[in-house]
Amino acid sequence: MERDAISAGVSKIGGLFTTADIRTLICYIMSSIEEPMSGNMLCEVLHSEGIANIFEVSDSLAFLENSGHIKEFDESGDYVVTDAGRNVAETLGYHLSSIVKERAYRAVLKSMVIIRNTKETSYKIYEEDGRTFIDCTALDQNKPFMSVKLLLSDEDQALFVKQKFLEHASEIYSKIFEIILK
Repeated sequence: MERDAISAGVSKIGGLFTTADIRTLICYIMSSIEEPMSGNMLCEVLHSEGIANIFEVSDSLAFLENSGHIKEFDESGDYVVTDAGRNVAETLGYHLSSIVKERAYRAVLKSMVIIRNTKETSYKIYEEDGRTFIDCTALDQNKPFMSVKLLLSDEDQALFVKQKFLEHASEIYSKIFEIILK
């Protein structure tokens, strides 16, 4: 297949260079995850992973919506796959590299977890008596149900810890409860 997609920011190894492949990958990801997902997040993730050019992903989302393969879930810019999109994923998904599909799937899933955890947690980084602290709080219906306060060496370390909490919030809180309730 001839390359017809913009290649700026796309990895020469493991990147997609045709609009058909990009559209198929979007249908594949949305069919595999089966949750509403942000078009902006999908653009950013596929581009940052070097899988597809951000503008090509954006154009592909618009094309897929106009052709009925995906539809808007709500006014927030989230999309869901339609039966037509699932058919594309099942029929054409086999010709995409399994490595590209897996890398894209994992990256989108990780991003969705971080987005969800951002809504279900709160963080405060602050200094007290010349020392840096971070408060990480798990929320249930916007009400705190568990909080962890850590003393750290500096703000950079606090930002690193914040990112790890965003990536693994449920695991961290589950382990704390598991240890406390044993």
